[in-house]
Amino acid sequence: MARALVVDDEKLIVKGIRFSLEQDGMEVDCAYDGEEAINMAKQKEYDIVLLDVMLPKYDGYEVCQAIREFSEMPIIMLTAKGNDMDKILGLEYGADDYITKPFNILEVKARIKAILRRNSRRSAGGGKQKEKVVTAGDLKLDLEGRRVFISDREIKLTAKEFDLLELLVCNPNKVYSREALLTFVWGNKAMDSGDVRTVDVHVRRLREKIEPSPSDPKYVHTKWGVGYYFRG
Repeated sequence: MARALVVDDEKLIVKGIRFSLEQDGMEVDCAYDGEEAINMAKQKEYDIVLLDVMLPKYDGYEVCQAIREFSEMPIIMLTAKGNDMDKILGLEYGADDYITKPFNILEVKARIKAILRRNSRRSAGGGKQKEKVVTAGDLKLDLEGRRVFISDREIKLTAKEFDLLELLVCNPNKVYSREALLTFVWGNKAMDSGDVRTVDVHVRRLREKIEPSPSDPKYVHTKWGVGYYFRG
């Protein structure tokens, strides 16, 4: 049974999301402020966290940042409609995706199911085959264990950062537009300027973690006017 943590101070919203997810057979815990959310995330590993930006005690950004200090559990931020800064800040603090309010519960469930499907595919048959490891220079990518190493030092990536790196590493020298990366990594079909910036934020965060010099990248390169590609 998949486990979800829903964090929002609007109890009617929480009640509606919880009811809908439980109808799909999920186990759902709820938190109504930032402090409670952090404590619950420390006590249990969730398959998905739905996290509102505006919360009492600690806001959504602070909660996201705190969770990232001890877990890479997928986080979807619930942001104000049309506020690109909310989206970008959420991604900067380690969120994997965002949904704007007011939202359609069907969209929420579709995003969650997409994440669960990807994680399920990756874990299926893990003991039936050898680990698949891709090496490029000092970088080593364990595709089965979803772990990344630079010179044998493990680098902690969020789920989306790993997805992005995996796609690029497994297709070296292939240039992907930001729109293509949105489709392959996030599954987004409808794109606006804020969505496209999602890719830029994740590429920047990824470079800060894996590159010896993020301003002069060794692995993830930019093809100006086109997109991004990997060169080991």
